[in-house]
Amino acid sequence: MADAATSSWAEATIASLRAQGFRNGGARRAVVELLGRQRCCLTAQEIFDQLRGAGRRVGVASVYRALEQLTKDGFVQRIDIGAGTSRFEPIHPGGEHHHHLVCDDCGKVEAFADDELERVLHKVEGRTGYSVAGHDVLLRGACRDCAKP
Repeated sequence: MADAATSSWAEATIASLRAQGFRNGGARRAVVELLGRQRCCLTAQEIFDQLRGAGRRVGVASVYRALEQLTKDGFVQRIDIGAGTSRFEPIHPGGEHHHHLVCDDCGKVEAFADDELERVLHKVEGRTGYSVAGHDVLLRGACRDCAKP
């Protein structure tokens, strides 16, 4: 179930696209609406499969084009998790975000948030003098299921 932040992201993104002259229907809108309901990142194939499973008539090339445009316009973040795989999720204007754990064995991706990690990253910004616009944290290893002996 989507929370208020993801719902408002989808609404704001659709309104912004409309203001830029993009049409109101089609694959782009379907991708935005789907991403607005997600709690974590999805691959383009997962997005396509979910849309088709819901009865949406979209082509996989249209999904890729929509994701490319949404990424270029700063609405969606591309997360490269290795092995040539990219995942996509909304960029929230208020800066709300999470990080990712990736299982190298089964490929599972899980979201996590950590306030202490955020504080440490802000300290690094202050120590280095960089004005950090954003950051990505991706931790790789074995999930609970794959790490069992």
